[in-house]
Amino acid sequence: MMSDEYFTIKGPAQHTTIIKKSKFISNVLPVENQDEAEKYIDSLRKKYWDATHNVYAFTIGLNDETQKFSDDGEPSGTAGKPVLEVIKSKALKNVLVVVTRYFGGILLGAGGLIRAYSESAAGGLNEAGIVKKIKYDIYEVKVDYNQLGKLQWEINQKGLFISDINFSQDVLMKVCVPVNSALNFKEFIMNITSGLANMKWLNQGYM
Repeated sequence: MMSDEYFTIKGPAQHTTIIKKSKFISNVLPVENQDEAEKYIDSLRKKYWDATHNVYAFTIGLNDETQKFSDDGEPSGTAGKPVLEVIKSKALKNVLVVVTRYFGGILLGAGGLIRAYSESAAGGLNEAGIVKKIKYDIYEVKVDYNQLGKLQWEINQKGLFISDINFSQDVLMKVCVPVNSALNFKEFIMNITSGLANMKWLNQGYM
């Protein structure tokens, strides 16, 4: 069963930190599938071709159906897995974190590496910001112009929102209703417009 809401990042971000002369660059990206994640990883490997390591971790799916990580040459368990654990500790979905390391000449040891990669991943995620995505039923509603003002006000009062509006002979709008809302949306619209609105359910989506 798919969740009615989930947390992810607001958008791409980058964070750089220096730890004992090693430079750690964390690139954080939203991803919808494994192919997209792997393309980003390849592109960052090319960008940072001269780096010592390009460690990554990602989780995809609202139930973490796909999880992958790579230590990229760091000692096993000291890099990719800590990055993945940071993503999971924040309960984030559909997120890729790539941490690039330029070795600064000082060995960090296993514990130091785990801390460094964890801190770098957390820094990138903090830069990206976290947003809650809610699952909505999306309806198309057509009304005439003299009903528009009242309808917009009532929609806002109910905590719904209009994702798109088109002004032509009539007003055509897409209205988003949380799937867990107790509101009978059809009845609500018909009451406001005295049964004059035309409406249909389009689909569901997260916003």
